[in-house]
Amino acid sequence: MENPAELIDKIAIWAIPVLFAITVHEAAHGWMASKFGDKTALMMGRVTLNPIKHIDIIGTVIVPILFLLTSNFIFGWAKPVPVNWRNLKKPQRDGSLVALAGPASNLLMALFWALIAKLAILGAQFGFEPLKLFIFMGVAGIQINLMLLLVNLIPVPPLDGSRIIEGFMSPRAAMKFDAIAPYGILILLVFMFSGLFALIIGPPYYFLANGIARLFGL
Repeated sequence: MENPAELIDKIAIWAIPVLFAITVHEAAHGWMASKFGDKTALMMGRVTLNPIKHIDIIGTVIVPILFLLTSNFIFGWAKPVPVNWRNLKKPQRDGSLVALAGPASNLLMALFWALIAKLAILGAQFGFEPLKLFIFMGVAGIQINLMLLLVNLIPVPPLDGSRIIEGFMSPRAAMKFDAIAPYGILILLVFMFSGLFALIIGPPYYFLANGIARLFGL
């Protein structure tokens, strides 16, 4: 267990990147759904960057803090944005694009945080010491967004990856595939505690992280 000062430092570094990683992810789903005909999230005020609209007390607050207390790994989630798939113009195709919007937003945010880290490094070199906080925050933003990107692309219902590949299935096959959704969390837990999770996520994570680091000279 870390001492209180270290925990406060971690929270200061991770709080904003985590909040906006999950907030923009969910808002992106709602925004894309509205473009394809479903205004449900828009009417409920969920197509917004206001984190309060997306916070899930367990997934956005408790789980990330528990991860910070017990490991160097952090994870969390927000309240899912409501999407009425029947309102989409072409439900199967558009559903895949709505699902893809979340992970795509995380990739864009990883690039954004890399830019923040680079600018903070340049500023710190000129003596602006307070900018060092933004270096650590930028690195945290890259890490959490790449993690959310890759985890959500795992093709296990109800993760986004399952919705994406359902767009390439027949309606009958997609319905059968979606039937395993109630067991999705259990499947993910098995992956996580068996070591398969690291094997699946690790290689693409380091590939993307190293690519971003080279791109921005970090």
